[in-house]
Amino acid sequence: MDKLTSMNVFVRVARAGSFAGGARELGISRAMATKHIMQLEGSLGTRLFNRTTRSLSLTDVGASYLERCQQVLLDVEEMESAVTHLQTEPRGVLKISAPPVIGASHITRAISQFLKIHSDLTVDLILQSSPGDLIDEGIDVAIYLGALDDTSMVARKLASSSMVVCGSPDYLSRYGIPITPEDLLAHSCLVNWASSPRNKWQFKSDSGHTVITVSGRMQANVADAIRVAAIDGLGLVMLASYVVARDIEKGKLKAVLENYTLPPLDIHAVYPHRKYLSAKVRRFLDFLQEWLGPQVTMPGSE
Repeated sequence: MDKLTSMNVFVRVARAGSFAGGARELGISRAMATKHIMQLEGSLGTRLFNRTTRSLSLTDVGASYLERCQQVLLDVEEMESAVTHLQTEPRGVLKISAPPVIGASHITRAISQFLKIHSDLTVDLILQSSPGDLIDEGIDVAIYLGALDDTSMVARKLASSSMVVCGSPDYLSRYGIPITPEDLLAHSCLVNWASSPRNKWQFKSDSGHTVITVSGRMQANVADAIRVAAIDGLGLVMLASYVVARDIEKGKLKAVLENYTLPPLDIHAVYPHRKYLSAKVRRFLDFLQEWLGPQVTMPGSE
């Protein structure tokens, strides 16, 4: 058997946590996946998995071998990309990860337009609050919001969105309109803890910078959850303009503290460090940057 193929089977089985799961991802039978693993174990002279009737786990040697296999397979992919990097037309499967709100609206619409242009390409879109492990999950591009803290990934800034503090007219009529950032201490502020620095809202004015530690009756890991809560009158939110612009236009939310400047929300594309970018990734990043910039800053964009 081809050792690279067996190594790929080993990686998929290890990630899936079962022979059946790994085989299913590769479109082969469980028996064939088992045969590949046994071939590897035979050539290495050691067991890679601890097997019971109910569970499958890596041995210490298996865990170390998994890390090496992933690097070898990545190196092979890069070598193949080096040979074919002059390819100009995207093809194959492009796997993208994006946060739920911007992913379900802006990124989805961008993908639709991109696929109309490139007929040999298909896209797998995963909506999740965090980018996940790009290498383990086989993600080509992850859309990331806010400050970057993972230096192992390559990042490309796509756009920035202004931030807005807002609340429902009903909430503001009951609890008053904050005039200064310090007034927020007397308000229920709903926090999107997926965005750093969570409950510390930063403001800038002619008199300098102010950081307010806010609190409220609800936190969530996605922007849309606290947006809905704010519309229902539960408190104030600080969200990107592309999230709340339509609600403000329709009168469901009202912006406050507009005399203060908030740090913008940067939107990045991150991807594993590779010397050669495939055509599908390179072309999509170029397209997305051009498409996304005006969309997330346009008043009333959906």
